[in-house]
Amino acid sequence: MLYDIRLTIDYDFQAPAAGARQILRAMPMVIEGRQRLIAGSVDVDPQPAMLAEREDFFGNRLTEMAFNEPHSNIVMALRARVEVTSGAEPRAASVDLPSLARAIEAETDLGPRSPLHFLAASSYARPDAAIAKWARHHLRTGEPCADIVAGLGLALHREMRFDADATTVDTPAAEAFANRHGVCQDFTHIMIIALRSLGIPSGYVSGYLRTLPPPGQERLEGADAMHAWVSAWCGPGVGWVEYDPTNATFAGTDHIVVGYGRDYADVAPVRGAMRTAGGQTSNQSVDVAPVSE
Repeated sequence: MLYDIRLTIDYDFQAPAAGARQILRAMPMVIEGRQRLIAGSVDVDPQPAMLAEREDFFGNRLTEMAFNEPHSNIVMALRARVEVTSGAEPRAASVDLPSLARAIEAETDLGPRSPLHFLAASSYARPDAAIAKWARHHLRTGEPCADIVAGLGLALHREMRFDADATTVDTPAAEAFANRHGVCQDFTHIMIIALRSLGIPSGYVSGYLRTLPPPGQERLEGADAMHAWVSAWCGPGVGWVEYDPTNATFAGTDHIVVGYGRDYADVAPVRGAMRTAGGQTSNQSVDVAPVSE
């Protein structure tokens, strides 16, 4: 599938910011055999004093910017064309949990996609007794790792209610789980905590999702949003698989990867600091359009 992606993020400040530094993580990744970035650009208004691109430890593309002059708003506009040729579902039989534990013990690689980085607690995915108990309840003896991933994702999808107004970016995953509602970030963090409690290395995937309008209606441009789902390591024979618990499916050609991390903190679309007084408001608009349209 070939997609054109448009993202606009704008910030308005109650009082002018005297200076700021921002990092934008929104450009689709290049993933060999799965995803190809054909073209991409980032425009920023007002023009920053410094604009540079680099990759972080996990291989995510960053756009860094610095503002030295007072400004009352920032508009970041990304445009990209990307081709997605395959998904991240399991393509071979995976091992059971005891075999997975032995494989993890034998791991010596500390590179960006090493499973060893994705087992311990992280900022947004801290151990929770209720989530761990829920995960064990859904576990069947001898079940292969990839089946555990799919089973927990499906169970979470059935038991949680998607509610765009129920949580904020700082709502703890344990609270969203207790209330059984939240957004894709909550679904993803809960599933990460559940899988890690069973000894399955798990991380956070940030990206875009092609969405389809209701039958008989036209697709609304700019009505989409950035999405999140789970990456889980199921042993050396299978490697990393990706599951979207919000939609109860393995990541397919409708899922466009922007970044990998241990949780949201590693892949937040915008991070930064500024010198200002008062509050701010922000808006985000995303459009994912198949080029064939």
